[in-house]
Amino acid sequence: MEVSLEEMNLELKVPFTIARGTTEVSHNLLCTVRADGIEGYGESAPSSFYGEDQQSVKSVLEEIIEQLPDDLLPVHHIISEFLFEYPQARAAICALDVSLYDLLGKRLNAPLYRIFALDPSHTPLTSFTIGISAPDDMVKYAKEAAKTYPILKIKLGTKKILGEDYDIEVIERIRKETEVTLRVDANCAWQLDEAAEKIPILLGYDVEFFEQPFPPENLDDFRFLKERCPDALIFADESCVVPKDIPDIAPFVDGINIKLAKCGGITEAIRMIHTARSHNLLVMLGCMVESSCLITAAAQISPLADYADLDGNLLCRNDPFKGVTVEDGKLILPERPGLGILRVTR
Repeated sequence: MEVSLEEMNLELKVPFTIARGTTEVSHNLLCTVRADGIEGYGESAPSSFYGEDQQSVKSVLEEIIEQLPDDLLPVHHIISEFLFEYPQARAAICALDVSLYDLLGKRLNAPLYRIFALDPSHTPLTSFTIGISAPDDMVKYAKEAAKTYPILKIKLGTKKILGEDYDIEVIERIRKETEVTLRVDANCAWQLDEAAEKIPILLGYDVEFFEQPFPPENLDDFRFLKERCPDALIFADESCVVPKDIPDIAPFVDGINIKLAKCGGITEAIRMIHTARSHNLLVMLGCMVESSCLITAAAQISPLADYADLDGNLLCRNDPFKGVTVEDGKLILPERPGLGILRVTR
């Protein structure tokens, strides 16, 4: 067995801005596990918001590689042990987790969806994300994207970036230009009174649901918001990172956004899905800025989810892989073994 690590810097087609800042290059890491002449690929997409970056991921994985057993099965047992030992290094462990599942699928000559007994025709539609920019640009980008994607996720919290609050104006103008499904993500930018004022107005523009209006430490605000806006569907993202977060927030939200890089990979994502279902929550599979390696990994288990926001690869100029594709918004899984991804020679 051999494991190698490779920096993978993904350049965005246009700068991508949310309420916390702007990304022009996503500094990810590729993990490749080689055994019996087969290669398994996995990706880490670390976020400083969760205390990880490319170098910390690399350092942790170098430690973990020294501890890997000769027998790489069962994957979920191996990954669970490392998650227990390195609970703050979930983006790092995600890369190993995905590479081991890719290797497993290739050894069994089966796509991951088949190994998990999932129906590839049951993948959800994915949204396409419109980042924060000048209102005219957001409207222009949304109008163009709506020609291809039937669901748009609009990033709000414009005041933090633009210095003036355009949240309502942007949604109003986008709705005038298109009839596609709209979702809103404030990425922790709102306070309770602001959210309670804006959400009823935005519901008037047929917004499907609202993601993470508050900072994660403001757990009580979710309870108060549910009381003040009972008709709104609210999803938690930054407030729900790992399975143990779910019981605390479940009474006050309608769903959670699960990201492989956030929770630690496929093993933990599936655990979160089952935990969410036990609390009667809706499930969305989301992403960071990722290549088709990690996006395809999430797409392989997407038949378990109600919603998908798996578009990180679509934002990249130099995606080094080909994998899941999108047709009229629907995720189309590759039929090749493992993740089903192909490395692109550039």
